[in-house]
Amino acid sequence: MRFLSVLELLLGIVVVGITLFDLFQSVVLPRPAVGRIRLSPWLIRLSWAIWRRFGRLQWENGRREAILGSYGPLALLTLLGAWVLSLVLGYGLVLHSLGSQLSPAPDFGTALYFSGASLLTFGYAGFEAIGVPARIVVLTEGANGLALVALVVSLLFSLYASFQQREVLVITTDASAGAPPSGVTLLENAAALGMGDLLADTFDAWKIWSAQVLDSHLAYPILGYFRSSHDNESWLSSLGAVLDAATLVMTTVEGAPHGHAKLMYGVGTHLVEDLSQVIGPEHDHSVGIERFEFDDARERLSAAGYELRDADLSWERFSKMRSLYAVDLNALARHWEIPPSLWIGDRTLLAAHVAAHARPAH
Repeated sequence: MRFLSVLELLLGIVVVGITLFDLFQSVVLPRPAVGRIRLSPWLIRLSWAIWRRFGRLQWENGRREAILGSYGPLALLTLLGAWVLSLVLGYGLVLHSLGSQLSPAPDFGTALYFSGASLLTFGYAGFEAIGVPARIVVLTEGANGLALVALVVSLLFSLYASFQQREVLVITTDASAGAPPSGVTLLENAAALGMGDLLADTFDAWKIWSAQVLDSHLAYPILGYFRSSHDNESWLSSLGAVLDAATLVMTTVEGAPHGHAKLMYGVGTHLVEDLSQVIGPEHDHSVGIERFEFDDARERLSAAGYELRDADLSWERFSKMRSLYAVDLNALARHWEIPPSLWIGDRTLLAAHVAAHARPAH
């Protein structure tokens, strides 16, 4: 019997330790979390896989987006509940193993109730810790409960502040890049409006935005599951559109702000590469589009009034530069089920389009 009590004590300590470590990594540590023995990443992956499959069953786009968009807040509440339940279980095991130091001595179910009352500061629930070790455990659990509430409140403020900061630029970019956003549309509108500074200002704003999102979304990966709130919008597709515009400026378009585009491209590709660690990098380098799509974009840019470089040389450079972010960006788009845009997202219908272009004319 004593062996079982020791085993129960050790198991409870392990459960509490893993939970507090996960809480520290997820909320307190302002940098990407490390460690394989963590509760929240496994819970998020499992629940998102189930939720995403359910969302795919909805044929109507608005309903599907509403269901997928509710996942982020619900996942946050699920994490909070999981942390609370894990602490109640862990401390319940410890208190049950110290049953002789409690008055009256509880069974396991009663020990869990006592643990929950101590964690949530309801009081001692009709029990008294009469031994020093038991008193230390009860006081420690009560302190953990207060700390958990404080940390969760601060986490909510941090998450929603980061979410709102992220979405402001996404919404304003709609006016110039369209909805769904497109890098080609961004360049066309800049020419049509006669706003020579629009591209430079856009690249500078998205460079800063990319750095901010890189910091917040690596520290709090759950932010990636908070979807943009407007139809045909996604922060990820907006990022891809601006990256595509920057890549076109550096490889295809003459007389555009190449320096601003290069700086944005550097920070943006860094963001995509690091975000891909959330789902695992695919370690592949592909341009992500077909040559005829690039040629179509060139025709649109030429019609907009841009002076273009040689087509073959432009395609060679564009392919090389876009391959550094295209695969990871599309993998993230598929993982988060974002609405597809011109060159980003679900491209499963592309094969038929390619075949149609390859068919000889009669």
